[in-house]
Amino acid sequence: MTLKTVKTEKTEKELWEEYSRTGNGRDELILKYLPLIKYVVGRMAVTPPQGLDFEDILSFGVFGLMDAVEKFDPEKGFVFQTYAIPRIRGAILDELRKCDWFSRTGREKVQKFNRAMEKVLRDKGETDDTLIMSEMGVDAEEYYEIQDLASRGYITSLDEATPLDDGEISPEANIPDERETAADRLDDESDKQMLLEAIEELPERERQMLSLYYYEGLTLKEIGKVMGVSESRVSQIHGKGLGMLRAILRTKMNA
Repeated sequence: MTLKTVKTEKTEKELWEEYSRTGNGRDELILKYLPLIKYVVGRMAVTPPQGLDFEDILSFGVFGLMDAVEKFDPEKGFVFQTYAIPRIRGAILDELRKCDWFSRTGREKVQKFNRAMEKVLRDKGETDDTLIMSEMGVDAEEYYEIQDLASRGYITSLDEATPLDDGEISPEANIPDERETAADRLDDESDKQMLLEAIEELPERERQMLSLYYYEGLTLKEIGKVMGVSESRVSQIHGKGLGMLRAILRTKMNA
């Protein structure tokens, strides 16, 4: 769907008042909030599947933005960015699932990777790459490809400030998620302590990567610059880090 090219000097409030009153100005609102789509995509650990590119993923987000504009009720007092971002993200994921971006074979490889990591950790007390490759029976090239697949399998929700149309960050517009979160499941202090201990057991590189991604909110490209590695290598470290964290937690729970 092609949006009309429009130019407006109306304020955000005026645009919403006009749209609510007359139904006009939808394209103006969509264009105003287009930067939200790039923001969401930039913070999703997802690589375009074969046959698609970054622009295709951005276009998927437009459907979520359009739906958010049409259904948003400014009279309820919510910030639009707060309302729209989960819908943009959901629209992108829906379209990626239709593309079967993470195949059955890919899932099986990631499951094999996770099982091998848990076994090596349980038997050897460490998660050395060479030991895991030996357990899986794969060479280094295939091993790192599977790590990259594992990273794509962990697409996370966001809980951070949202950008306005000029690219600035709105400090009051945090993203709520009504689904149960990891924090909701960690009411028990012993569970919290177990998670903290598991994170501390990660190697420095994986711990740094997860901290930069989940706590500092950097994109994979930005993390690559910080760590001095390529974006694809960051993706691999991300996959291994989360797999290691899962393996450590399972080992602790089964101890």
